[in-house]
Amino acid sequence: MPQPRDTSAVASSSRDAGGVTSTAPGFIAALTLTDAAMLVAGSMIGSGIFIVSADIARAVGSPFWLLMAWLITGAITLAGALSLAELAAMFPRAGGQYVFLKESMGPVMGFLFGWTLFVVIQTGTIAAVAVAFGRFLGVLWPSITPDRFSWFPQADLCVTWLGCKASGSAIQLGLSPQRLVALLSVWVLTWINLRGVQGGKTVQTLLTVAKLLGLAMIVVLGILVGRNVDAITANFSAGRFFGNVPVTGTFVLAFGTALVGSLFSSTAWLGVTFAASEVKDPKRNLPRALLLGTGMVTLLYIMCNVAYLLVLPMDGTADGATVITRGISHATQDRVGVAAAEMIFGASAGTVMACLILISTFGCNNGLILAGSRVFYAMAKDGTFFKSAGTLNKNGVPARAMLMQGAWTSLLCLSGTYGQLLDYVVFAELAFYALTTVGLFMLRRSRPHAERPYKALAYPVLPALYIAACGSVAVILLLADKTRAQAVSGLVLVLIGLPVYLLTRRTQASAA
Repeated sequence: MPQPRDTSAVASSSRDAGGVTSTAPGFIAALTLTDAAMLVAGSMIGSGIFIVSADIARAVGSPFWLLMAWLITGAITLAGALSLAELAAMFPRAGGQYVFLKESMGPVMGFLFGWTLFVVIQTGTIAAVAVAFGRFLGVLWPSITPDRFSWFPQADLCVTWLGCKASGSAIQLGLSPQRLVALLSVWVLTWINLRGVQGGKTVQTLLTVAKLLGLAMIVVLGILVGRNVDAITANFSAGRFFGNVPVTGTFVLAFGTALVGSLFSSTAWLGVTFAASEVKDPKRNLPRALLLGTGMVTLLYIMCNVAYLLVLPMDGTADGATVITRGISHATQDRVGVAAAEMIFGASAGTVMACLILISTFGCNNGLILAGSRVFYAMAKDGTFFKSAGTLNKNGVPARAMLMQGAWTSLLCLSGTYGQLLDYVVFAELAFYALTTVGLFMLRRSRPHAERPYKALAYPVLPALYIAACGSVAVILLLADKTRAQAVSGLVLVLIGLPVYLLTRRTQASAA
């Protein structure tokens, strides 16, 4: 079966004095292997690694299970990268995962992914990270609080049949200083990326290097310099490391819901495929970028949590009379990274760490904003998104798609807290990661002779395990009281895409 070629934004090629290949008048292939790997790593590392360990610690109750949460998350992420890199090399064009699903399962599934990406996955992730940016800016300026302005319309909405009152997950509409900062950060980065992929990639690479150094600093200082005897005793002494929590069905549900935070911190790694048309030699460099980026981040995440446990106790207390008030589960506003730095060097170090985290969140959203708009561009080219989103500006970027993305993200910034947003995102993203991997199996069967510059490692075992892992966590999110409301809402959002798709097709047919 002949493979369709993406010619929507490619007319001719040229090379400028700086060695950048241009596909005028369309996308500019400016992303090297290093740039692509930094886009993977930078999109993954936002604020999660500095925050979510607090919530995981409260849920699992022991250092062992805290580390297991990050180890399992790392294993799931690497299994996904090793599996889906095959599709990245097969279809190296704008749209990435949207294209994978469309090619393997048909246009309806591709649309459902793109629809959900726009409604909650990409925009929700950007909004959550932007809100976290505002939260950490509050470390430097305490007046930047989460308290909503009384003069701005606000409401707490709850769909009672989803049980959100019981789970404390009412949607909190309104504007606060932290959310105002979130909005400003989204639009500054949107403006940067509207000016071309060159500026976006420069910002991405520089900020990703800075955040990787910041994480490495936490690991080195926590393990070699900041080891706290009281914390080590509290976390690693006999009977404390494993805890006394029996592994029952209730605990499995609690552990599964705790993975929401660590999985959210490790998502967006497939976003580099959205911008595949802008990667040099994509058939070779996309798989490498996926493996390099996810591998670096996974290792740093695990070692960072080891460092946390060497500096801070789980529950905020230590043996004897010594009391450490800022344990992992009791860090102020869950800012574990800041608490760890303050325990090592005092309050001033906490300020430095907050600055590093601000760089991290800013860089994360730069990558997400750059990549997401390419999917909506590809959908518009297929006639399943706003037609105007399928155009590029004079800088070779899908400007109108990016502006639409920014507008919806801004509304999400006003609708919920960091935790609420990530709960919506993770369920939908896990479901589509699993479906995309199912598509890998379908393409192996329907197109056995297609060119595959890279083949999934340990096929079919590793991809099958990845599907099982994603599916299991998604089911747990549907079953657990704490996350059921958001998971069901995420599923409903996906299903709403079906009538939207039919309406889009009918409108397109009428226009023709």
